[in-house]
Amino acid sequence: MGRFATRAAIRAGWRLGAAVAALGFGLGVAQAQDRVVSNPRLLGVESPENAGQPKAVPNLIAAATTAKSADRPFDLNVVYTDGRLYNPATLSYDKVRLRSYNGTDVKPDAPYVAPTIQAWPGDTVRVNLDNQLPADPSCVTSGPVNSPHCFNGTNLHSHGLWVSPTGNSDNVLLSINPGVQFEYEYNIPRTHPAGTFWYHTHRHGSTALQVSSGMAGALIIRGERLPTPTANGDLDTLLFKSGRSMPDEVLVFQQIQYACLDAAGNIKVKTVMGPDGKPKVVAWICDKGDTGVIETYEDKNGNGFGPGSWGQSGRYTSINGEVLATLKAKAGELARWRLIHAGVRDTLSVQFVPMTDAGVKAMESLAAVDGDAFRSANCVGAPVPVHVVASDGLTMAQAQRATTVTLQPGYRNDLLVVFPKAGNYCMLDAATPKSATVNGDDVGTRLLGKVVVAKGQDIANIPAFVTAELVEAARAQMPAAVRVQVIGDLRDGLKLTRFVPHQTVTDAEVAGKPRQEVTFNIDVKATPTAFEVGSQDYAPRPYKPDRIDRTLVLGQAQEWVLKSDFVSHPFHIHVNPFEVVAILDPDGKDVSAPGAVDSYDGTVDPQYPGLKGVWKDTLWVKSVQKVKNGPYMSYTLITRTRYERYIGEYVLHCHILDHEDQGMMQNVEIVLPNGAGGVAHGHH
Repeated sequence: MGRFATRAAIRAGWRLGAAVAALGFGLGVAQAQDRVVSNPRLLGVESPENAGQPKAVPNLIAAATTAKSADRPFDLNVVYTDGRLYNPATLSYDKVRLRSYNGTDVKPDAPYVAPTIQAWPGDTVRVNLDNQLPADPSCVTSGPVNSPHCFNGTNLHSHGLWVSPTGNSDNVLLSINPGVQFEYEYNIPRTHPAGTFWYHTHRHGSTALQVSSGMAGALIIRGERLPTPTANGDLDTLLFKSGRSMPDEVLVFQQIQYACLDAAGNIKVKTVMGPDGKPKVVAWICDKGDTGVIETYEDKNGNGFGPGSWGQSGRYTSINGEVLATLKAKAGELARWRLIHAGVRDTLSVQFVPMTDAGVKAMESLAAVDGDAFRSANCVGAPVPVHVVASDGLTMAQAQRATTVTLQPGYRNDLLVVFPKAGNYCMLDAATPKSATVNGDDVGTRLLGKVVVAKGQDIANIPAFVTAELVEAARAQMPAAVRVQVIGDLRDGLKLTRFVPHQTVTDAEVAGKPRQEVTFNIDVKATPTAFEVGSQDYAPRPYKPDRIDRTLVLGQAQEWVLKSDFVSHPFHIHVNPFEVVAILDPDGKDVSAPGAVDSYDGTVDPQYPGLKGVWKDTLWVKSVQKVKNGPYMSYTLITRTRYERYIGEYVLHCHILDHEDQGMMQNVEIVLPNGAGGVAHGHH
């Protein structure tokens, strides 16, 4: 196949993998306890799983193999979908009726994860969004803008894509109301990084409700640019084995927080008497014949979205639409796993730990034990080390070895994964320090699913094996002009410097420019509670649609400082990603360097060490109480970014999406310079 495989080879490898996965899925149907998942279907692309079904869009495989760029039309219908989700609390399936993206490319037995959109730099992606939901009485123009509303109004956000935020591109300031069709057009630059991105609904007022229904999917930009002496290349060109692309697994994690309602429209709950003598909700329940829905942010009893609600609901994180999923792998086979946190309000700390034979059986009666007990009895031995090679879709300068990978809402992490021997492995959401979680809860360990690893090559030393595999790939794939450098980097601690898409923002670029400051806050004394964002120029305040909160100048670079006055929040900004410069704990200690220890509040949090110099589009802004009931102390996160290519209005916000819907968001506008050190104001 030569030094580099074509798109046809990539697709051939995908088709083989999908065929194998389809066989596994068929086995899972026969054995109900194995809810085997494969990659979500590719939207608009013929595949073994789509074969024989009527197509609303053309087969794009031929176009992809004959042109360097293509026009890629896709259809997404927004509809109510009747389906079912497994409930470990009852060891059975609950009927649900949820809003979803649906159509010919959605798996009928897993409709609550959207198909994957796949494209290449230089492509034009067109998404025909057809809102087929019924008319929405909650969508009124006179109500408070930061009170959840317009639950059937929608739009589309291409999270992490570097495309225009205006017109019919990545414009989240539109409302596609029931009965309306609208075509989004993403003109992906030829210089766009290859990587793992995702798409989801983003209509202010209904974002959390719709995303928590499963209205989210992967958006993969494939890369075929080899590094040259003067330009970096795509990591995709390195991840090959014997002329074929390595296995590429897409895992979309979601928290689908459905509820069954009583005659008064309130969530059915199970309560126990708390130590204060008051009833405490410990689970959301569904009786026989009930259908789970997501139709409100909070019922009259105060149950719904909010702190602690995910744990109280008793729901489990799904993977590619399945709860307690089974994944397939082969011992000694290096693979790329793309982890996408497409949920609303939970923190995931992903681990892989060998599972005992008894654990396979116990997994199907999980309701009898909690996650910590299951882990203690059935997940034994040391966690399998993985290597993180990309964060939020952007290749890192050096692969980072980890045994726990933390995902906050909106995060993506690309891992190089190899299992050392055949057998079953627990896929865990490991116990996480209270201060490191979205809900601020001590939730303990939870089981996400299991990995069934087939016989293959046993591996004694995973880091050495990964290095050897990548060096072998570099010898076969890399051009002679850069081969020695790439191999040398790999041998020097798995450095990936020739695959990094963005150059470091230098001190000179930001010198003399004022910092942008972002401060999150929740005013719990306000009525109703106010979800706010502040800056260097004003105190925190709720979102206002017709107010521009920040005006930035195209072509400039700036340093940003992120803080939170009350609890923690994942910061996300559209269009331009940012580079992490430092993360200072409340004592001023930088905890972002590799090998640093973040233990300000007495617990060790693994998520910040190693982020220095990493490019991201979503970042956890931590605020902690060192003393119980004491004041919140904010970390100080220093980042840098460039305003490149695109002008127009877009948003930054907290990616706890019910916080965003209730006002924790700002409008940002990038404008042209006037050539004299100021801002251009038009032709007047």
